[in-house]
Amino acid sequence: MDRREFLRKAGIGAAGVAGATLLAACDDGTGAQATTGDTDLDEALTASDLPEVSWRLAASWPTNLDTIFGGATTFADRVRAMTGGKFDIDARAAGELVPALEILQSVQSGAVECGHTASYYYTGLAEWVAFGTAVPFGLTARQQNGWWYYGGGEELMQGLYADNFNAIQFLAGNTGTQMGGWFNVEIQSLADLQGLRMRIPGLGGRVMERLGVTVQQIAGGEIFQSLQTGAIDAAEWVGPYDDTILEFQTVTDFYYYPGWWEPGPSLEVQIGMDHWNDLPEEYQEVVRTAAAQANVDMMASYDHKNPVAFQELLDGGDVEVLPFPDDVMQAAEEEAFALYDENASGDPDFQSVLDSWKPYRDAVNSWFKIAEAGMINYEPQV
Repeated sequence: MDRREFLRKAGIGAAGVAGATLLAACDDGTGAQATTGDTDLDEALTASDLPEVSWRLAASWPTNLDTIFGGATTFADRVRAMTGGKFDIDARAAGELVPALEILQSVQSGAVECGHTASYYYTGLAEWVAFGTAVPFGLTARQQNGWWYYGGGEELMQGLYADNFNAIQFLAGNTGTQMGGWFNVEIQSLADLQGLRMRIPGLGGRVMERLGVTVQQIAGGEIFQSLQTGAIDAAEWVGPYDDTILEFQTVTDFYYYPGWWEPGPSLEVQIGMDHWNDLPEEYQEVVRTAAAQANVDMMASYDHKNPVAFQELLDGGDVEVLPFPDDVMQAAEEEAFALYDENASGDPDFQSVLDSWKPYRDAVNSWFKIAEAGMINYEPQV
């Protein structure tokens, strides 16, 4: 379906469902429902006959991370509002329904109807899933949206999810370019990564392994204790706002940038295909629209909160904020693209995603280097 046509239809579906309760009350006393005179809208407004549906949503996030968990609650709240409460989704925090890093498996098995998570947590199942969130030296948030909504990413990734996991997914959040993480040792050169124990997921973790790092996958709610006890030497999470909520600044000395493995990580709502297919078309359109709202809202919220939190970190003076050395950045980029080529050579699904993603990345970066970087790098005189 053409994207503009989809958005038009989604808007009609959402408006129709939201207005159904009102029109159901506006009959002439004989049970005949009022009409608007608009054929498309009148058809959508038959939603007064739609069923009541209750789902559970398992998230990968604790509730104290209000912005990232907010993606799950925004999605659920919008679905509920647009259906007049008929479609209720109960968003639950990490561990309440299923373990934080087992959302996709739980959706696939039917243990829960849907989840809110990051696809790169599941590279152990299939490494191509990482492109749904972020891969090293990949796309920024805006670029990711461009590839997903207009560059063929959505159709490609949804097809692979259906074939491999009997599930469908929709973008439902983005954190923007992340920081490079919290370290208890200073990284002055590539050699300092040798033997370092670091919490980092996805293909970023695979690249770090190739650079000599011992990689661990740890859920967000467990990172602080692992740093505090010395079980790990470093950890990446999101950015200043979330990171300071988890108080990483109290147990580490160095805060590195940029998070080259997550230039624009998307979060997603994952839904079991059987549950998706059971939904009326009007509810499917509401789900699409609610996920898109969560996608926009989370990014805007982080852009509002991170600058304040970052300035507070700088003013505190207890943590040294440093860039990764050039040799680390260069070696990481080389290893990342070597890894992509290796994965593609043995996995047709990975190859199909890479064939779509890489030309898009090359083209969009050429444009952003001129327009976006030119504006950001200009030093204001006023």
